[in-house]
Amino acid sequence: VHLAESGGGSVQPGDSLTLSCAISGSADSQFCMGWFRQVPGKQREAVATIGSDGTTAYDGSVEGRFTISRDNVKNTLYLQMNSLKFEDSAMYYCAAAFARLKGLWLLRAGQDAVDTWGQGTPVTVSS
Repeated sequence: VHLAESGGGSVQPGDSLTLSCAISGSADSQFCMGWFRQVPGKQREAVATIGSDGTTAYDGSVEGRFTISRDNVKNTLYLQMNSLKFEDSAMYYCAAAFARLKGLWLLRAGQDAVDTWGQGTPVTVSS
């Protein structure tokens, strides 16, 4: 499976941004996916995940502002980010975990459960 993110950029606080992750190399869509982010000096953290059953889970810092979705026809994972804050600035990574489990599992399991990463796309929130 190959993952390729796009859509990152520089925005102002309060703005919105949508990240996309093109998924290729797998005919099976029944696995968990998620968006992780990382800032220098810190571990990569899960912010939004979606299970093989379509259930979603969010880190408390983004719940209510971010929405993860997956289009199995277009083979694309999305992250809609609204009301962006300075602290949302990070490199955002698309991730796949080859397990048929709920989104909450991947959120809790974190980066150690990930089998495949994208190359990352940067998001900068500044005034």
